[in-house]
Amino acid sequence: MTPAGLRMYWLFQLVGWGSFALINLFFAYLFNVFEKQADVEPFLGRLGVYLVLGIFCTHLMRFLIIRLNILQKSFDKQVLQFFVTTCVFTLLLSYVDIQLVAAYGWLKETEKNLFSENFFLLILSNGFYCFILLFIWNLIYFIYHYVTKSRKQQLDTLQLEAMVRVLELKTIKAHINPHFIFNALNSIRALIDENPDRARKAVTELSNILRSSLKVEKGETVLFSDELRIVKDYLALEYMRFEDRLTVEYDVDEDTLEQQIPPMMLQTLVENAIKHGISQQVKGGLIKITSDFKDDYHLLSVQNTGHLNGRANKDGFGLSSTHDRLQLLFGARATFELKQLDPTLV
Repeated sequence: MTPAGLRMYWLFQLVGWGSFALINLFFAYLFNVFEKQADVEPFLGRLGVYLVLGIFCTHLMRFLIIRLNILQKSFDKQVLQFFVTTCVFTLLLSYVDIQLVAAYGWLKETEKNLFSENFFLLILSNGFYCFILLFIWNLIYFIYHYVTKSRKQQLDTLQLEAMVRVLELKTIKAHINPHFIFNALNSIRALIDENPDRARKAVTELSNILRSSLKVEKGETVLFSDELRIVKDYLALEYMRFEDRLTVEYDVDEDTLEQQIPPMMLQTLVENAIKHGISQQVKGGLIKITSDFKDDYHLLSVQNTGHLNGRANKDGFGLSSTHDRLQLLFGARATFELKQLDPTLV
């Protein structure tokens, strides 16, 4: 036990047994126990003996509990061993208390006959009172350590969950950037032979995107305005490949630009729309980005020309990572949905 814990233990001991002494003195005064001078010494003497023995026995009992490692055992074994320990120390406390009280001549008239004729019965009658006190002491000791242990376990669990969340977020980020880079490089490769000037311009666009993505790695969320700027660079890069086959529309409420979103999330959704939507259309199609408030929530949507083709789109890494990151960062406050809006628009 730490020095602070030991100080707390002795503080509880002194407060507990001190309260016990004050309660006994209060009731003694209430019922006129001190009315006769002859009754004062036996009462105070017995109370003093009981306090000393009580502190000694409970401290010895605590030592035994720690030595037997009772608090680390299963709940059923803890309850059984606490009960047995209470009974053993009840007999010890009752026996020593009666012997000392008898030695000082403080036995009551009703106890003197039992002391000489049926000593065991006297121990049992006195032991009931001792059992109640020791049982209460053990109960408080047990509950205190049980609650402390439970709180520590909860804290450890929360710390572990937080660590897992950080590791999951970092793992997801580590997959997102390579996933995006490879797609962008494929786009540039397609332009090298066809139009070198546009390819050089595409490299410039890619460097802008990479520079921005390196900055957002510092946080778990970014401003929507910063994310939107990356997406515009990305779409400018993709426009080099698709030309007139790609049409982009923005419907953005300026008040939403200060909202926080996971980094690279919007870019991932747009990339998915290009890969599974526009690139599958002979005539190309539309990418529409909408950002608005609905019922005090930030509504962000990416629409594209195309059709949902079974579960392939839903199970891809980009969309699954978007769902996972929203759940990790915002929990039940955030939702993600993929659906067919009309026959031509996802």
